[in-house]
Amino acid sequence: MVGMCADHVRPSAAEESLPIRLTMDDSDSPSDVVDALFLGRFASGEQPYARSRSVDRVKAGLTLLPPGAKVLRSARDEDRSATLAEGDGFTLLVSRWNRGADVTVTATSGELALKVLGQSADGAEDEPEPQPEDVAMGFWYLSPRRGPYRTTRQISAGTWDEIRPNYTAPVAEALDRLMEVAPEEIAGRLLLLHGPPGTGKTSALRTLARAWRDWCQVDCVLDPERLFNDIGYLMDIAIGEDDATGKGRWRLLLLEDCDELIRGEARHTAGQALSRLLNLTDGLLGQGRNVLVGVTTNEDLERMHPAVVRPGRCLARIEVGPLSRPEAVRWLGREDGVPRDGATLAELYALRRGTGPASVPAQDSGADAGLYL
Repeated sequence: MVGMCADHVRPSAAEESLPIRLTMDDSDSPSDVVDALFLGRFASGEQPYARSRSVDRVKAGLTLLPPGAKVLRSARDEDRSATLAEGDGFTLLVSRWNRGADVTVTATSGELALKVLGQSADGAEDEPEPQPEDVAMGFWYLSPRRGPYRTTRQISAGTWDEIRPNYTAPVAEALDRLMEVAPEEIAGRLLLLHGPPGTGKTSALRTLARAWRDWCQVDCVLDPERLFNDIGYLMDIAIGEDDATGKGRWRLLLLEDCDELIRGEARHTAGQALSRLLNLTDGLLGQGRNVLVGVTTNEDLERMHPAVVRPGRCLARIEVGPLSRPEAVRWLGREDGVPRDGATLAELYALRRGTGPASVPAQDSGADAGLYL
């Protein structure tokens, strides 16, 4: 029988079943090495408790290191920095990018891990003072490093009364009803805005986010073409989080310019993506979740897949078209330059700037930019 020293601790079954082997080559960065080193004490069981938190905007000048922490490694890559530090009974990893950061702590106890995490991240969020016309909007994207990730921004949005003249009369009347919808009145889960570019679809959605902000959180998916083709990404966004406030708030997921997803031949070109969209709006995937899906597209109604526009599926289906010539003249305040058959909102802003409707820039840095997309 082989004896053991008194201070030798036999590895647990969990540790024996998961041997740690790390292989690195010249493709790994110093930050990758820091990440690997951080895992050591957690993997061995020396510090079996881990807690983490993300900070979207870190206040200027903060290191996110708790009092008494000693820096062991520090690495900075082109788009990220990583700092490994330790203290009595804990190890800390701070990963920073732009103004955001992820903070992860391993410790000998769960209480210590939470305490150190609080010392590092409590009060670190730099929230701009919200303006009355601003609304908080989330932005989702699939990060190669961190997987599905959400960040928030304060988005400027006019009131409905302010932007209502930007829409032709039938559209304005339809949007009147949509702006006043209450949670208990929701019948369909799909919100569809379609029509030519430059008619104000995005502007209407920003104002909708402002009108609904007391009961609905609006999130924009920046890569919708990946969302419905990656079931893990879809699950994280659609049903991966419960409402932490306990108020039962709704969520509106915005998918812009999804022409390929909802046109008539979508089942052949988009595979399972269309089916998953429909399942999220009124199938099993969406059951028990207060989730709405808003889609903008340039497609004509006749080209859309019939399953998308069937009765009962859409909370609203609004075709946003150009203003008629009388409406455009009234908007612009003059007749000069207004086409005979009317004008889109983008063309009217171009006329106001003196560039003419035939030369609307793809991107503009002036005060009106982005208000009519």
